[in-house]
Amino acid sequence: MKTFRKRLYLTLDPNEKGGIPERIFEYLLITIILLNIAAVIAASVPSLEEQYKELFVDFEIFSVVFFTLEYIARLYAIVENPKFSNPLYGRLRYARTTMAIVDLLAFLPFYLTFLPLDLRFLRIFRLMALFRMFKITRYMQAMNIFKRVIAERKEQLVLSFIFIIFILIIISFFMHLAEREAQPDKFGSIPEAMWWGMATLTTVGYGDVVPITPLGKVLGGLFAIAGVAFLALPAGILSSGFFELLHSPRSKKHICPHCGKEFHD
Repeated sequence: MKTFRKRLYLTLDPNEKGGIPERIFEYLLITIILLNIAAVIAASVPSLEEQYKELFVDFEIFSVVFFTLEYIARLYAIVENPKFSNPLYGRLRYARTTMAIVDLLAFLPFYLTFLPLDLRFLRIFRLMALFRMFKITRYMQAMNIFKRVIAERKEQLVLSFIFIIFILIIISFFMHLAEREAQPDKFGSIPEAMWWGMATLTTVGYGDVVPITPLGKVLGGLFAIAGVAFLALPAGILSSGFFELLHSPRSKKHICPHCGKEFHD
């Protein structure tokens, strides 16, 4: 017979197989998270905030109470997980995990608004309610796949970003040499030229800083074309990681018709 704590853990943990109560709680939590995101966006519109101020406040209080109780329940029941079985250190280890921090940020900013702080900081704390959207990643299988790809390809991704930074510095150096006399206010130093370099490498092209000398225009055109190829590096690494993960034998699961357990090819 399952204890209350074990039953609570199975209900809260989306990685565990559950029945109707678990699915009901999952859909309830996702619905509340989505409504919170919609409320934060709507409350940023002055006319809506003024018209439905009481409704926003009441829903915020309800959400904070709900997420606070959920966080306490997760801390209480997490010892049912073998990785966090120690009553004290297991809970402390869980509290340092990414998802536990996201859960904490879902309601902590509300309590900080009661501190004697500047109104600008209070507005920032209220907007931090958007952290609640990250709670939904716990229930998205696609995010788990994405995290696995990032973990498996992190070394290649880091190397590609370091390479892009080196290219950015080189581009900024040459554009500084080509444009510093014509535009000392925009290309007077390498750090200043790096703003143009970032806008060019990312193909954003804001247009607030552009080369005007013949040499600068030639270099700018070459760097703009090269930027497309350089930024394709991390995209190629991620796409190949997704392909290998989705088509690897480990990802192909089957269910035994006799015992109901999953197994791999």
